[in-house]
Amino acid sequence: MRRLPASLLLCALAALVSGCEQLGIDSPATAKAKVEADGKAIGGACRHAGRAIEDCYTLNKKADKSAIYAGWREMEEYMRENKLEAVAPVIPPEPPKPAKVARAASAAAEDGEAADEAPVKAAGTKH
Repeated sequence: MRRLPASLLLCALAALVSGCEQLGIDSPATAKAKVEADGKAIGGACRHAGRAIEDCYTLNKKADKSAIYAGWREMEEYMRENKLEAVAPVIPPEPPKPAKVARAASAAAEDGEAADEAPVKAAGTKH
């Protein structure tokens, strides 16, 4: 009698574990393949747009550099073989965002102004 619940539990556990892919849980190999494919796509797009590899690295800091280079190089070979010209980007690149230090300094300056205004208001009011 005790073997029946244990075997049912084992079968249920096996069914749950085998369904992990259906739940969207990626294996480490799948995740690595996605990161590499994304990097190659980014590199190929940068080369097709006529961007230098260094610009591509700068614009895509979170992407894997080796994958970006592989995609850029593959697109370079493809474009040479098929005598394709680079397509100029229509949308200009975004201007660089200010550094976090500058944002923190401006936030501190705003807090300091607000702190300076508070005593003036309190001193100017009658009780």
